[in-house]
Amino acid sequence: MPTHLTATNLRASLFRTLDQVLASGVAVEVERPGGTVRIVPGTPTGRLARLSSHPGAIVGDAQNLPEVSWEGNWQPHV
Repeated sequence: MPTHLTATNLRASLFRTLDQVLASGVAVEVERPGGTVRIVPGTPTGRLARLSSHPGAIVGDAQNLPEVSWEGNWQPHV
């Protein structure tokens, strides 16, 4: 989903916005009175390349999940 900016906001943060588009691969839409302009990276990145890491996630084989003990971590929401 693209980020929306006004031309004034783009002018204030042009280089930061360009770096963000290149790093994330997410387009930025700039709204002008005559229409909308999109800033997109020259080389498209896939959705998998844009995934961020999740340090607390379980890494391993899905077949081992039934053997994991959840009793110590599970907290029911009342």
